[in-house]
Amino acid sequence: MVAMTGSESQLDSYDRKILRNLAEDGRLPITELAARVGLSKSPAQVRVKRLVAEGYITGFHAALDPEKLGLTHVAFAEVKLESTTEAALAAFNRAVRKVPEIEQCHMIAGAFDYLLKVRTRDIASYRRVLGEVVSTLPHVASTSTHVSMEAVKDSAPGRG
Repeated sequence: MVAMTGSESQLDSYDRKILRNLAEDGRLPITELAARVGLSKSPAQVRVKRLVAEGYITGFHAALDPEKLGLTHVAFAEVKLESTTEAALAAFNRAVRKVPEIEQCHMIAGAFDYLLKVRTRDIASYRRVLGEVVSTLPHVASTSTHVSMEAVKDSAPGRG
């Protein structure tokens, strides 16, 4: 289910149904989407275009199966920076976006500065990425790793 905040109050029930359905299946044909939300094809198409233009829908992509791709090792790396000036944060942010093995990067308020979700083939690959890539990102002072043993829940925004 798509969570709605105050800024989305201009969305009506049709918009919310469209978002919910597309979050579950971004390849849903417009005719099927229209039927599911109770609209005809043209109004549904207009609404989808508006939701894209207004930034509610930021893109459509293929959800890849990491297992089939051999990318089953997931680790979370806590990263402490040596400096948290705006320039240091911006440099780290720019650099981390270029690392394909880093699936997620979150700035954290707490004992460390960033939490990275890193996906690789195995522990040896992770160790290489940590030593050769993550540790050399701008302003990194230290890292600490937590290895995932099992993903109990791993869903995209808008899904249950």
